[in-house]
Amino acid sequence: MSNSNTGIDYLLELNARHSQAFIDVATERRRYRGEHPTEIAALKCMDGRLHLPVMTQTALGIIQPFRNLGGKFNLGWPFFQATLDHWVQYSISRGRYCVIFVTYHYARGDVHRGCRGFNYDVDAAKNTAIQLKDQFARVYGKGAVVPIVCGIETDLDALILHADDGRAIDLAEARGSSQFELEGLLHSLYPSMPERIVLDLVPLVAGNIRHIAEIRASNRPIEQAEHKEWVLGIGRGFDWLHAINTAFIVGPFDPHLSEAIETAAKLLKGNIDDGRVDPSGIVLMTSAAYRELGPEHELAKEKALFLSKFALDIIKDKVQDLVPHLQILTGYTDMSTRKFEVLERIDRAGARAVGKAA
Repeated sequence: MSNSNTGIDYLLELNARHSQAFIDVATERRRYRGEHPTEIAALKCMDGRLHLPVMTQTALGIIQPFRNLGGKFNLGWPFFQATLDHWVQYSISRGRYCVIFVTYHYARGDVHRGCRGFNYDVDAAKNTAIQLKDQFARVYGKGAVVPIVCGIETDLDALILHADDGRAIDLAEARGSSQFELEGLLHSLYPSMPERIVLDLVPLVAGNIRHIAEIRASNRPIEQAEHKEWVLGIGRGFDWLHAINTAFIVGPFDPHLSEAIETAAKLLKGNIDDGRVDPSGIVLMTSAAYRELGPEHELAKEKALFLSKFALDIIKDKVQDLVPHLQILTGYTDMSTRKFEVLERIDRAGARAVGKAA
């Protein structure tokens, strides 16, 4: 970033654009949900490159993201359990199936463009995803909730779909892309999958195949697939923040949240030390999500302010050398519009402005 304000200003402008885009596709989103009612969630690493709506060419708001370091989750975690089960029960109460993509990620061209949360160990990341899928199966059985292990290859943004029998299909190598061919592919991988889910997954698979073709045709420079994050996002409501190599995003689900924040902060400092990012534009950004005015809205403000102080205290204690580089942006996100409202802004140079709280 060229000056102490640019990092925050860029993020606010990015949010404004994507919030407007989210609002603009509301009709398309309603039409899509009418045709494809299956609810879809994705459990992902904090790596901001992993944005499934872009990779599957799906409208924002269709795929519900959950993020944590390395994509590591556990249904025993109290807050994650409550949040995820609320989503499941909401879906079931409306007669919808639930698909949960349990993801890991890597880069086919260079192991060090892969997952730092697993120290670039693809097998360890994959095995953790399989264990989490098995945990979902134990808890929810084989009914309305369908967990799928899904690799994400970030050089081509390709999805790798894993079957229960050990087979896997890399969509970068998929030969057919017609409705009939993709239905056949999914039936082959998941023979017991309800037809409704198969029909609702076909657009995501087709979208990823198109996206891979576009990435190949664009000859995207490899350096764009490298780690160049300069934002540490803490909380929820960040699904608009999918500019490549922009953010590490740490969700609030892990009981060991302080460790995840410390790890992300060290990775951010590593990006500075290795000369991959401009040290004058580093942002600690905190967001809490809400849907309704009233107590939920007010609680989101309290949560955002708490998480901001909590994260900053950890960084001061564990990654002190990062502190002089930080700008701080604290706010809350209206999930009905994806609009981020500023509660507090602290620029790196010490100038301070407090945004209006709606």
